[in-house]
Amino acid sequence: MKTLVLIFHPNLTASRANKQLAAEMENQENVTVHHVYEAYPDEKINVAAEQSLLEQHDRIVLQFPFYWYSSPSLLKKWEDEVLTYGWAFGSNGDKLHGKELLIAVTTGVDKEGYSPGGNVKFTVPELLRPFEATSNLIGTRYLTPYVLYGAVQQADKQLEKNAKDYVAYALNPELNLLNIR
Repeated sequence: MKTLVLIFHPNLTASRANKQLAAEMENQENVTVHHVYEAYPDEKINVAAEQSLLEQHDRIVLQFPFYWYSSPSLLKKWEDEVLTYGWAFGSNGDKLHGKELLIAVTTGVDKEGYSPGGNVKFTVPELLRPFEATSNLIGTRYLTPYVLYGAVQQADKQLEKNAKDYVAYALNPELNLLNIR
């Protein structure tokens, strides 16, 4: 299985968690790590190149910090420009059908905060529902998201362990589809 990890972090050098997760992923076989903000600092996305990358891989991982209960802005722009009608969905838009989509996020808030009784009042999978809807539209299999809670509070050793756990999770060929209905 070939895996594409798209890193959407506007300032990866200042990130401890996403930088550690990306670095661990870069050491794996059959994994392509693509730093999208570095590739497009002017946000002028090469649509053909992005579509080609997607076509060459079986599992697509969108990794990003969870900002305001969503993704960094370049991910939304990337979706708008890359996942086009006639290519990703709609008439003859079947290029991603059967591929797997995994969302991998880091949060500043701990898991208790992302619960019905917590400060946020919603779980992360609930807040990621637009990505699940997108997955349904483009014909990918939406896998249970990977969430690293409370990333900013983690000690270096714990972060190293979590990065290894992330790789094991994201590359698990038997990862389950999400079912929160």
